[in-house]
Amino acid sequence: MSLEKLEDLKSILKDMDSVLVAFSGGADSAFLLKVANDVLKEKVVAFTATSPTYPLVEYKNACALAEEFGVRHIIVESNELEIENFAANNEKRCYYCKSELFTIAWAEAAKLNIRWVADGSNTDDLKDYRPGRDAAKEKNVRSPLVEANLSKEEIRTLSRRMGIKTWDRPASACLSSRFPYGTKITPERVRLVERCEDILRENGFKQFRVRFHGDVARIETTKEEFPRFFQDKMRNKIINGFKEAGFIYTSLDLQGYRTGSLNEALGKKAPS
Repeated sequence: MSLEKLEDLKSILKDMDSVLVAFSGGADSAFLLKVANDVLKEKVVAFTATSPTYPLVEYKNACALAEEFGVRHIIVESNELEIENFAANNEKRCYYCKSELFTIAWAEAAKLNIRWVADGSNTDDLKDYRPGRDAAKEKNVRSPLVEANLSKEEIRTLSRRMGIKTWDRPASACLSSRFPYGTKITPERVRLVERCEDILRENGFKQFRVRFHGDVARIETTKEEFPRFFQDKMRNKIINGFKEAGFIYTSLDLQGYRTGSLNEALGKKAPS
């Protein structure tokens, strides 16, 4: 079934004729970019917008992948923290970010006479609250992976079969997703979260998020990695590193890593 969907995706991209791919370097956009390049050759361009909330490690990965694929890569600077509604961090935060991103992307596409802007959304993204999808619709951005009915698991399976190194890369999201709705996002807080995630990465953790709750860092990671947190040497290294970065307390979320965990709070309040 996955191979049939891959052929559907190739057909969709061929009909699009030329495309600018919003490229983060993650598994989904990397897969889309690789297939688009195979189909459209020089008529595909990768587009990446740097910002304070885009992790540096992800930016470096994106640049390396675009070079490996042999795709033209356009990089522009943006700063969504300058958007008042974004920094205020209400539940439509992602909408404001994507709206600006796709506006810039279409401007670049127009300069290059490219017909379409596309993102790497897949069918799993339709199951969660994703206000950025509304921005994509408003800006007439295509989602070829959704159109081909491809799920995250199928994308990883096909990526592995095609030799795309991102097939097992942990899910990524911009650093603004680490802040509960209503918590103001500032450059200083973003850097704090990024530094703490770097500490986990440097110590060999694979899939994780560091959620910001004032003085408290709430770590989400896979349950398979829980035992490492209870090794005295590792636990002390993480606690001390997080304190040096700026957190007072460090906690481990016993529910483990899950996408969209901050959406769990929408419309829900603890009893008084």
